[in-house]
Amino acid sequence: MSMYFESSSNVTLLFDFWNVHGPGGMVLSVFVVLLLTVIYELLKVWKTTLEKQSKPPPLTPVPGTFSLTPPCLSPVFEHPVSSSSLTNSPSEVCLAPTDLTAPTVVATLSANSWLLHSFQTGVHVVHVVLGYMLMLCVMSYNVWIFLGVMVGSALGYFLSFPLLGLRK
Repeated sequence: MSMYFESSSNVTLLFDFWNVHGPGGMVLSVFVVLLLTVIYELLKVWKTTLEKQSKPPPLTPVPGTFSLTPPCLSPVFEHPVSSSSLTNSPSEVCLAPTDLTAPTVVATLSANSWLLHSFQTGVHVVHVVLGYMLMLCVMSYNVWIFLGVMVGSALGYFLSFPLLGLRK
C-alpha cells in the first residue's frame, strides 16, 4: 500500500468486497463516502440537540430566600439607623444570621431519562464508528475519496448548521 496520495481509480475501501476498479466504481464510491460524511455531520448536530434537550431546566430562585452576595460585601451598604455604632458596622452585619437556605432539589432519574440517555449513547456510538470508518477511507490515500470526504463534510455542515438554531 502506498503512503502518499494517488489519483488511481483502483482502490479497496474498508472491506474486501468494496474493491473499486474503474472510473464508474470510483464515482459511485466517492458518492457513497460523501453521503456517509453528510450523515456524520448531521449526527453531530443531532447529538448537540439531544444534549440540549436532556439538560434539566434552570432553577428559578425563590424571591427573598437566597442571596449570592452577603450584605457586608454588597457594593451599596445600607443599614438601619441605630444608636449603637457597633451594631451597624460591617462586621456585625456579616455576623447576622441570613436566610441562605435554598430548596433542595433531588434529581430523580425516571424511565424516560434513562431511555433518552440510552438513545444518546447509541447515537454517540454510531457517530464514533462512522467517524473512524471515514478516517479509514481517507487513509486509503486516494485523492478522489479524500475529496469526497472533504466535500461531504462541507456540505453536511452547510445543511446542518441551520438546524442548530444559532442564526439570529
